[in-house]
Amino acid sequence: MARTAEMIRPFAPRQIRKGISYGLSSYGYDMRVADEFRILTGVDRQVLDPKHPDPDAFTSVKAKSILIPPHGLALARTVEYFKIPRNILTICVGKSTYARCGLVVNVTPFEPEWEGFATMALSNTAPLPVRVYAGEGIAQLIFLESDEECEISYADKRGKYQAQKTITPAKI
Repeated sequence: MARTAEMIRPFAPRQIRKGISYGLSSYGYDMRVADEFRILTGVDRQVLDPKHPDPDAFTSVKAKSILIPPHGLALARTVEYFKIPRNILTICVGKSTYARCGLVVNVTPFEPEWEGFATMALSNTAPLPVRVYAGEGIAQLIFLESDEECEISYADKRGKYQAQKTITPAKI
């Protein structure tokens, strides 16, 4: 289904075990992190406010790998562009390789008819820096298929994160 509906581009039809694995797995898809990051550097600020995001709180970095400082936060995007059908919802979980280093990958569900590059929040819960490698697996998507199409899709709602092409911070 992923191939015929062009749900994932580029699509790896099997698991690629080069570095941290990515591609099609038994019941999901291991997506990759791109080489574009936004690292939280504005630690002198008192608060991160989703209703009033501060564009200067994050520094943009393009690199083959980054270090997320202890208890630090970075935003990243996927290599893959996703186009979710009207009867599919995804759930995302971090890969165990990074979880064992203290990295938590947070990606909200991809709602029916959402499309774009996914923005991920990468949180380092460890007391040491964690290195993240671009172009390699970061998290696994699990696809849930309904036996009927949803009544109102993300596209119908004109969702604010629809068709995002870059790392997208919080929007109101």
